Amino acid sequence: MPDERPPAVGTGLGGIRLLLTLCGLTALLLTSAALAASPARAADAPAANQPPNQAAYLADRLRENPVHVTDQLPRVIPPSMAPDFARLAKRTGVPTYVLVLPYQSGSGEDLLGTVHDKLGHDGLYVLLDDSGVRKAAAYGVNAPAEAARRVAAYELPHDAGPLRNFERFVDVVAQGPEKAEARAAAAGKKLRDGYEPEEMYIGPADRKNQSFVTGIALTSVPLTILLLAPCVRRARRRFPRATPPRPAAGRPVWRRLLTPGLALAAVAAIALTAPLVFDQTKRSVAPLPSAADMTARVERVAAGLARDPVYVDPESPQVLDATQLSRLHDRIEQFGRSEGGGPVYVTVVPHLPEDESAGDEELFAAAVRAELSKADQVGEADGVYVVADPLDGYIDVFNHGLRLESLRLLYDIPEFISYGDDRSDEADDHLLGERLDALMTYLDKSPRTDEPTTSGDPARPLSPEAENALPPLFATDFWPGLFVGVVAALLLLGLVAGFLGIVAAVLRRRIPAVLRTQALTLAAPSKPSEAYLCRTACTELSAAGQAVAETDAGREALALAWERFDAAMFLVDGDIEGMSSLGAPGTDPATLLAVIVLARGARNALDGDTNDRCCAINPLHGPSAGRRHVRVLAQGNRRRRLSLCPLCLDAANTTPYELRERRLTLPGPSGTRVPYDEPTGSPLSVLGDGINRLADRVRETSPAQ
Repeated sequence: MPDERPPAVGTGLGGIRLLLTLCGLTALLLTSAALAASPARAADAPAANQPPNQAAYLADRLRENPVHVTDQLPRVIPPSMAPDFARLAKRTGVPTYVLVLPYQSGSGEDLLGTVHDKLGHDGLYVLLDDSGVRKAAAYGVNAPAEAARRVAAYELPHDAGPLRNFERFVDVVAQGPEKAEARAAAAGKKLRDGYEPEEMYIGPADRKNQSFVTGIALTSVPLTILLLAPCVRRARRRFPRATPPRPAAGRPVWRRLLTPGLALAAVAAIALTAPLVFDQTKRSVAPLPSAADMTARVERVAAGLARDPVYVDPESPQVLDATQLSRLHDRIEQFGRSEGGGPVYVTVVPHLPEDESAGDEELFAAAVRAELSKADQVGEADGVYVVADPLDGYIDVFNHGLRLESLRLLYDIPEFISYGDDRSDEADDHLLGERLDALMTYLDKSPRTDEPTTSGDPARPLSPEAENALPPLFATDFWPGLFVGVVAALLLLGLVAGFLGIVAAVLRRRIPAVLRTQALTLAAPSKPSEAYLCRTACTELSAAGQAVAETDAGREALALAWERFDAAMFLVDGDIEGMSSLGAPGTDPATLLAVIVLARGARNALDGDTNDRCCAINPLHGPSAGRRHVRVLAQGNRRRRLSLCPLCLDAANTTPYELRERRLTLPGPSGTRVPYDEPTGSPLSVLGDGINRLADRVRETSPAQ
């Protein structure tokens, strides 16, 4: 029997060790393969994952067409304007390549140089944004690119528009380097001297100002006419030197309707001419884009998302490298397989007020989703839509149809993810790769809901036509302007009334006011100067004329007053204003005194005073109160029966010696004084027989008679 040896104890243990060794080698190989595959994927990723370089993409577009107009500014530069730029570019006389892109930070000249290197063609390269030519460079051709750019910038206002700015640029290039440099120097000097081109268009604030001014004018002008006309008319009547109107029963009908007619005419004139003066209807030169212009970018982005969940705008500076894109794709795929997860669509495109969504990220995301749903033809393209702006670095997230809290994604995302921090502000790429990775982590940890939710339907922006249109002239601040116009008219009325009151007060100080009959005795001087007589005659005659014109006295009183007033007007030949000049015809002291007496007698007749006599001591004292024998001469005891005013009548009884001092004397030749009734040929010689007799004597001796 052969020897049987027991099995070695280490035999089973050796098999286990061999198995563990094989497993370790397998894991090591798999790990090495994964590590090797990761950079390979980044290097060999599909074209959708590796967006073309910005300069290379733009060079390809120029290779297809020497004029490339972006689809990201349809509200100011729609893509359909490309033929207009191409037509102008032919006038430069050299090969011209035009790029119309959104405004981007950084050096546009560097971009043009890189595009030229990628394209490989010499010529004039021009970069425009929504304001005009931003950069221009000539490669291999003799063209004054920089001088032409300066001329277009200096000579045109900022709202001239990119097409008009490019047209000026082209015209200057065609003039040649020498003339272009001279023109640029002249334009720069004018700008340094303070010259600024006048703006071509106005904005909503300017239109509101126009509406406000129109409203003020529409109420203030007619109200001023209606209020100031009677105010001035009443003030003129109060002026001491106002020419009295002719006596009449009333103003003619046409004169009464003149003021309201002028006010209505002013309203009609302002309402009709204001739209002609403020005839602006547009706030900018932007043309009206077509429907294709407004949907071009959304269709481009949706087509890209149909191929790849991450779309990076090739016209913008690249802010995600291949490694970041690869990791973002992995995170999106991982989220799609998670519980409650789903598709994630990331768009890295600029958002500006001039784009189709008017800079509204939520509206852009909804439009892309709708276009993507049409492309898939399998229903709504539900998912999380991430909108990242490569120019300002902002990130917005909108949920459409996934089991996520939509409001939380709208308002509760960490600030670092949505807006960045100081580090991202300083970085050229705004750290978008790092922040998008943090966003995917936030989505992974977001709580799930029982039912799908959505961010809601965003509000539609104004159409380009409505956005570019100015408000109507008779709207907005036009209505407050109407109220302010009323207030302004009332204030003007107060100012004019105050001014006229001051003028009347000054005139009353220079010309004595018309006194009541009871005050005449106390105010009348016994030795008046010729200037005093002239002023008083003018004032009394004006007051008498106004009283005759406005009286409602009876027929007899009016007839008597008119006879006296008419006689006074005979003495001055009907020219009251001429009495203000001393030495003029009809302004001798005796005539002036006769005018005063007749004018006062006319007013007394209208007041019902039929007393025909005035004070014989001093006619300026007014009507007489009785007759008395008095002695008024310094020599002799001869007495005369005279009509006396109440004050002189009392003096005749108590202090008769004062009557001689009260007797009226007029300025005579060589500075002497003569009694008022002694001048030869004076009608005052009959004044003792009554005022009516004086009026008859005036008409008898008047040349008009």
